[in-house]
Amino acid sequence: MSDGLEDVVAAHTVLSEVDGAAGRLVIRGHSLDELAGHTSFEEMAALMLDGFVPDLPRQKQLQVALGEARKELFETIVKREAAPVTLSPVEMVRAMTALIPDGEGTRVVLKLLAAPAVFTPAALRLRRGLAPVPPDPSLPQAADTLRMLTGAAPTTQQAAALDTYLVTVADHGLNASTFAARVVASTRAGLVSAVLAGIGALQGPLHGGAPGPVIEMLDAIGTPENARAWLEAALDRGDRLMGFGHRIYRVRDPRADALKGALRRLGADAGRLGLAEAVEQAALAILRERKPNRTLETNVEFYTALLLEALGFTPDSFTCVFALGRTTGWLAHAQEQIAGGKLIRPQSVYVGPQSRQAA
Repeated sequence: MSDGLEDVVAAHTVLSEVDGAAGRLVIRGHSLDELAGHTSFEEMAALMLDGFVPDLPRQKQLQVALGEARKELFETIVKREAAPVTLSPVEMVRAMTALIPDGEGTRVVLKLLAAPAVFTPAALRLRRGLAPVPPDPSLPQAADTLRMLTGAAPTTQQAAALDTYLVTVADHGLNASTFAARVVASTRAGLVSAVLAGIGALQGPLHGGAPGPVIEMLDAIGTPENARAWLEAALDRGDRLMGFGHRIYRVRDPRADALKGALRRLGADAGRLGLAEAVEQAALAILRERKPNRTLETNVEFYTALLLEALGFTPDSFTCVFALGRTTGWLAHAQEQIAGGKLIRPQSVYVGPQSRQAA
């Protein structure tokens, strides 16, 4: 038996392959390089769900359908329900998502694809004492998400950067949240229940909750000149350097380069790219010196944090934006699991005390 199901094959999938040794991510026959920066959220959703939701609208019709779903969710949930503003953003998004009637079919899929795009900006604005901004159904989802967040139309570059992020994190093999979604889907509980399971797993600090501390690290370092001393002191304390190392990848995480490129395309003044590059360079050098027998490279969390910060999202909402991209994968995996018809029910090995029966 392997702890954490390491190396255990739990599903056969047509959706994605993660090659940790080569640092390669393939999604439905396309490398990440082919998709990131060249594919919109809508195109990615259509690709992932192809064959699993036969009547899902395609191309421009999918953009229109998602726009209408965002409008409906805003009218029926954001406007009508008392938002639990004392909760964290991801807990607010989870609570609002739970108000969507459970079930299967295209209508439920569209609502779930649209839900984080509506609920994340609404949650952040409500927590700041601002009124949520209604969706504009005519816009693509990435652009409308940013507009609902700030109240102003985003630039073409900003919308493209968010699209790149959402495509980059859409699917990544049988990660913890995707496996949770597949387990729930296998019971036929409904797609809303499967997505809620994914959100619950995603908010853990060892999964989707990890990018936020990258910002805390950069804030503490402050300037490029402080990078090496701060990082060495952190390692001396036994701290983990956030944004470096990955359980699967034994080389550089390909998603890190995709997101770094998206951040760079926002312009020289966007984000804290200069500081980030200095910290990255120092961290990689120190890790090679101190841990020569381990491959600890930059992972997706590092440039996720910088890109989302540059787009106006607060660190406590990063997991919500991750969910916006990953819901596409959760739904595709859930549909694939349902199509297989098999209940996921692994075995366990009992290692507790045996009962003592009377002689």
